[in-house]
Amino acid sequence: MAALLPALTSLLALVMALALLDQWRERRQPFQLVWAIGMAFFGTASGCEAIAAAAGWNEALYRTWYLAGAVLTAGWLGLGTALLLARTRFGYTFGVLVILAGLITIGTQARFRYPDAGSAPIIYLIGAGLFGLAIAVETYFQNERWPIIAALGVGIVSLVGLFLALTVPVAQPFSLDPSTGQPSADLFAADGAVVGSNLPGSLRLLTPLLNFSGGLALALGALFSAYVFMPKRRVLPYSLDPNQKGDNFLFNLLISPFAIAVNFFASLPGALRDLVRGRLHSRVPATLLIAAGGFVASAGDTLNRFGVTGPFAVAKFLAVVLLLAGFLVSIEAFREIRIPFTAVRLAGVRREAGRETT
Repeated sequence: MAALLPALTSLLALVMALALLDQWRERRQPFQLVWAIGMAFFGTASGCEAIAAAAGWNEALYRTWYLAGAVLTAGWLGLGTALLLARTRFGYTFGVLVILAGLITIGTQARFRYPDAGSAPIIYLIGAGLFGLAIAVETYFQNERWPIIAALGVGIVSLVGLFLALTVPVAQPFSLDPSTGQPSADLFAADGAVVGSNLPGSLRLLTPLLNFSGGLALALGALFSAYVFMPKRRVLPYSLDPNQKGDNFLFNLLISPFAIAVNFFASLPGALRDLVRGRLHSRVPATLLIAAGGFVASAGDTLNRFGVTGPFAVAKFLAVVLLLAGFLVSIEAFREIRIPFTAVRLAGVRREAGRETT
């Protein structure tokens, strides 16, 4: 029974990955391909948990789980959201998240002093700072290339993670919660919370670097996308027009997170009215579901980092169900719903009922 929930999670995630890949094959939208890769990592990590629950952990299985689940999944899903929002100024948020991820990474090393980290924390901080700044600058100049910089960063970190996952020594016992048998990334785990802290700091510190920026980019990007496409009530005006005076721009940039949050909640009644009337753009409910899935997954992963693994499998299952629902609701991601790589349609071609508002 312990294997059932992660097996279902893996199956749903891999089916979703195949469906997104099929949609990308037809429409060639980059965000579809990147989301497919992220969901494939999600399914791989859950599959490792299911196999381990049934047959026990071994070194190859543990290395694969750590790389796919603890390092890569959130980063690639967040990158897909960045590509979806390439034409918006979400790049400011993405850049800030990358810089914060670098600060959290070096702060984690300073607090817990992981062995064998070497100069990795400094390198990770410098890299995150440079990439975050470059993304923000490209966004300021209204270039749609900022997701390419984000993709380069995620790609480099992914290759570093792959190299380390294949080459670093893995001491036994594996990092498992003795009360649940669940694996733990144990980044912040207290002494005795898990059995075994068996990975060097250079690999363990990649988890906040990609998971923090990627997980929050997925969730916050989904909320921002919903705000862009819902009928708006602007209670607090702001402007991110780069042609305004420098001091005005900086002031508006600083207040924009608060203004967007206030305007988002003020706009919800109008969005609900349009939903009831069938006039709401599909991206609004779709991205709200995706945001919920992102927050649930991040909550489960965060607890796992502290060695609290009881809700881990349930959180991952709920997250993949919410993500699946969000992707299927989105007409932009799935214009038609069919069995992947076949002509068998489960639903006809769909068209948007609402229009984008800016």
